[in-house]
Amino acid sequence: MTAHRIVFANEKGGTGKSTTAIHVAIALAYQGAKVAAIDLDQRQRTLYRYLENRAETERRRGIALPGTRFAVFEGPDVAEFDALCSEISEGQDFLVIDTPGRDDPYALRAATLADTLVTPMNDSFIDFDLIGQVEGETFKVRKLSFYAETIWEARKKRALATIEQQRRELDWVVVRNRRQYVEARNMRRIEGALKELSQRVGFRVAEGLSERVIYRELFPSGLTLLDKGQLGELGTSHLVARQELRGLLASLRLPAAAATAPREVALARQ
Repeated sequence: MTAHRIVFANEKGGTGKSTTAIHVAIALAYQGAKVAAIDLDQRQRTLYRYLENRAETERRRGIALPGTRFAVFEGPDVAEFDALCSEISEGQDFLVIDTPGRDDPYALRAATLADTLVTPMNDSFIDFDLIGQVEGETFKVRKLSFYAETIWEARKKRALATIEQQRRELDWVVVRNRRQYVEARNMRRIEGALKELSQRVGFRVAEGLSERVIYRELFPSGLTLLDKGQLGELGTSHLVARQELRGLLASLRLPAAAATAPREVALARQ
């Protein structure tokens, strides 16, 4: 059985893409799924460094945490990328790929080969411009972006392959991430534009993770909000954040057990 590929892709940075990828990967591992992960950002390596920090925390504290196989892709070509995907995902249930927040040929390759494509975006028309352009007066969608057109073409080709080669269809999910207070009229405009574009292109819209300081604080230890046995006393906002993650995972509609909310299983003991 081929691993289900979940690709987190957005050509704009600052959308919480890597944080979301990490938490989804670890949530799946908590469910007992076998998960592999690839970081395509050779410079920042946020996902890779996060998982390195997680492994170091395990060694330092003498504990075992649910985790993933992980690697960073360093080139030199698409054939090598495909080979790494095949190698690291062998025997795994899921392959999570985190792409850089910029135009990148390997990111585009990963997006077009995804089973589930997750595009996080902030609630602003600056981020919306990645997938579509709107009229300045009416805020109606004027045209698709190059990125949206590329994914649309990939989905059409994938639909044919699904019939001919029994491949999964590409499920594109736009995730409204890092949401803070937004003026109500602006929020309605964004919601309207997303609804209009989703009907034209065929993506689904899901609620993501809010902007919270704890996500930045967890990075040095590689811990996630699901590692409650290692986090000490959690405040109400942290419990709400964990519920957001459960909701996001359910919205992704991943196959098998991954479609349910993450179990709060006990961490492995020393």
